[in-house]
Amino acid sequence: MASPIVNAMSVDVEDYFQVSAFENRISRSDWHQHESRVRANVERILDLFDQHRVKATFFTLGCLAEQYPEMVLDIVNQGHELASHGWDHRRVTSLTPDEFRQDIARSKSLLEDISATAVKGYRAPSYSIGESNLWALDVLADEGYQYSSSIVPVKHDHYGMPGASRFSHRVAGGRLLEIPITTTSLMNRNINCGGGGWFRLFPYAFSKWALSKVNTQEEQPCIFYFHPWEIDPAQPVIDNVSARTRFRHYLNLNRMYGRLDSLLNDFEWGRMDEVFLGASVLEPTTDPLLAPKTEVIY
Repeated sequence: MASPIVNAMSVDVEDYFQVSAFENRISRSDWHQHESRVRANVERILDLFDQHRVKATFFTLGCLAEQYPEMVLDIVNQGHELASHGWDHRRVTSLTPDEFRQDIARSKSLLEDISATAVKGYRAPSYSIGESNLWALDVLADEGYQYSSSIVPVKHDHYGMPGASRFSHRVAGGRLLEIPITTTSLMNRNINCGGGGWFRLFPYAFSKWALSKVNTQEEQPCIFYFHPWEIDPAQPVIDNVSARTRFRHYLNLNRMYGRLDSLLNDFEWGRMDEVFLGASVLEPTTDPLLAPKTEVIY
């Protein structure tokens, strides 16, 4: 009997008031006025992973690493991969190429200085790399990143690239591996089943079915993500936000920890670098829109 596929577990390390949905409500200059809960939530996540003997990848904001270097050391010392989530959660769509280069170089340098480990991976805030700014993939390769997990092949009002490959593929002339968030195809439409608000929205049975389908029918590893604030139903409530934003941010926070506990038990999980890097390199594709679904690295 074949061994079960090992999937990649990841955490986007940001505090509840730093999410893009609140950026028009809370300016970065006011972040210091809000109670920080990220370190305590990361500790709970580390404890949960330890209970299940799971190693994961933590895509961490540079500004939080600067503020909480001991949190970064806890992550690395417990055997998890440290990766970059940019400096202060600015969407790539809001940056020029030079600004983006400075952002990813600054975060990578600090994370490596604190952890004394190589930072290989990057995830764009709010998955803000898409058809309009694929130049960012070349910049990532230029700055020494080995992989990106920044594209979601779905249609969404804030992000998404529906025509992109659903599976890992080479970009930037073969210099970078792009690892899209996991989706499942239903009625000719890609449905996000890789985490975040979708995982809180759908019944757990659906998420388990969808991830199992990718593993067993398509024989591919899944990529799952969540945020520390998603396991924190006691977080302060941000007032004066739209009904849509309130629904998306606070939906089923009280169920998230239990669902994660089930997810960690029901599937095999590992770090992004261990699941995806080191595999045989196929012919490079320079445009995710043109990446055929058969060109996969796993």
